[in-house]
Amino acid sequence: MKQTIIFKKESLNDAAAVLSKGGIVAFPTETVYGLGAVATNKDAVTKVFDAKMRPSFDPLIVHVYDRSQILPLISGEIPELALKLMDEFWPGPLTIILPKSDIVPDVVTSGLDTVALRQPNHPIAQELIRLTGHPVAAPSANLFSRTSPTSAAAVLDMLDGRIDGVVDEGECEIGIESTVITFCEPVPTLLRPGGISRAQIESIIGSIVVLGSLEKKSSAPGRSLRHYAPPCPMYLDLPESKMDKSNAGQICFTADQAIEGFEHCIVLAPNGDPREAAHNLYSALRTLGAIGLTAIYAVTLPEDGVGAAVNDRLRRASVNGFEGMSQE
Repeated sequence: MKQTIIFKKESLNDAAAVLSKGGIVAFPTETVYGLGAVATNKDAVTKVFDAKMRPSFDPLIVHVYDRSQILPLISGEIPELALKLMDEFWPGPLTIILPKSDIVPDVVTSGLDTVALRQPNHPIAQELIRLTGHPVAAPSANLFSRTSPTSAAAVLDMLDGRIDGVVDEGECEIGIESTVITFCEPVPTLLRPGGISRAQIESIIGSIVVLGSLEKKSSAPGRSLRHYAPPCPMYLDLPESKMDKSNAGQICFTADQAIEGFEHCIVLAPNGDPREAAHNLYSALRTLGAIGLTAIYAVTLPEDGVGAAVNDRLRRASVNGFEGMSQE
């Protein structure tokens, strides 16, 4: 097993050198920690899939330093509506899917003729990509289907010895992954909710289509029906009569949702702020998942704003999150 190097911001040149030579390095973004490889290096990107035990059908997001790095990666011009979103939300937690050029290896896009692109809004991520001199393909730095990491320690818990290095620069600000929207459909289509809400997007470009949660189309990362999961079963929105509280934990949005009888209960947002809940979600899942519980019981948030993204992650992390839901 290889030794995973821990880089600090003072040694970003060393981390960039590892990437430039075909290595894989985890690094912080404003959303979660990503596991990066030079996007045009097929062999390096393959190492990312291997380290994460990620199936080849799940495409990656390519992170860029600025818009000039996009043009070689796409075929054709950037659509006007996509440019409007870039103007408003880049750098930031928004991923935009466009038709890809031939220089993007098929392993990055899972054989699709489209590529997912994002300009992260984190100084370490931006500087690392700039120093590397190439766009960096980077899914979340976790084992596939497990909870995304929001700290270097969480990365090492899952990937220590499986990757070349990790840049340790504290906790991520937002705590859940980016919003994903594609411009490769007749109408702009939201594929994954995230740090930018549907309402924010529609305020800039008008009405969009939202892909149903149960749609199995693998056109964006993080859409597996079982994803972001803790090691024990998690159940969502169950009535108390169906809960077995012995050796179980609860995750609540606010304190008034806490149920008596649970030895372990984490409140995501004591002040009722969905953004605070998003920031704390994965940490809560990791904390409860690490203490050997037999089950976790969680509740959904109001669907407004980032609450929709938190609920998406809760549904994919739970064993019953999509029961009774339609694909529409």
